[in-house]
Amino acid sequence: MPEEKKSSSDVNNMAMLAHILGIVLSVVGPLIIYLTAKDKPFAYSESKEALNFQITVLIAWVACAVLSFIGIGFILYPLVWILNLVFCIQGAMAASKGEAYKYPFSIKLVN
Repeated sequence: MPEEKKSSSDVNNMAMLAHILGIVLSVVGPLIIYLTAKDKPFAYSESKEALNFQITVLIAWVACAVLSFIGIGFILYPLVWILNLVFCIQGAMAASKGEAYKYPFSIKLVN
């Protein structure tokens, strides 16, 4: 029994890491977890959710860069950064408890 609990804890930590790495490494962190956790359903689904959100954030960064030419992008950069930080931390906290987390908005590109 203790090994089963440790395994569950490892899977939760892996899922939590997918959310946290999104803050630092953007798409790359969740993608690495997504590609390596195919045999762990919880970590796989959480990394897929984090990857979809990080792709959405990347699209938002590009939109901010384009909108910077008319001035509004400079206002949106901090907003995107703060939302990414807050939602990734919420996702990491939920994953560490073994709860599935769905981001409030994200484009579902990875199935």
